Amino acid sequence: MRSCLSLTALALAAGLSLTPGVAMAQADATAADSGATRVLAGGGAGFNVAAVQDLINRGDAAVAAGNLPEARKDYDNARSAAKQLLAFYRDLSGAFRGLDARIPREMDAKGRAALGLLAEANLRLAALFRRQNQPEVAVPVLVEVVRLMTPSQPQGQKAYQSLVELGFVETPFAAAKTAPAN
Repeated sequence: MRSCLSLTALALAAGLSLTPGVAMAQADATAADSGATRVLAGGGAGFNVAAVQDLINRGDAAVAAGNLPEARKDYDNARSAAKQLLAFYRDLSGAFRGLDARIPREMDAKGRAALGLLAEANLRLAALFRRQNQPEVAVPVLVEVVRLMTPSQPQGQKAYQSLVELGFVETPFAAAKTAPAN
């Protein structure tokens, strides 16, 4: 019995002496994780709205250079990244509703930025399809912009106007002429 208590005391003492090292290792891992997370917040690199904007800009440069396949790839990547960001921001916003109002406000603002970039990527992709004489492929992308942004927003108006120009719809949107540009 005495040897069992001695072993227990020895194990407990050994465990306690290791605890600060474990705590420091956990603190180091947490610090490293937060440093990695901040990398995602950097402009143009990582997984954020600036990175989506960078993809759109690269697509624009590829169009200007006449490299339409590369432009399509960049616009598709921008759309995909914007959709993922939008979903993640919405999920985080919903998870924190009623707990800390600052976080849903931040996520909602970031979500609106991602939504605007998604609309921009869609508009550019639709213009690319029109340039390649593929209006039937442009239509669903333009309809998505109208659905996401509504016709009250400039991107929604532009998308609807493109649908009129393509002949997919016939009735022009009168508010597009009188709506103030924001």
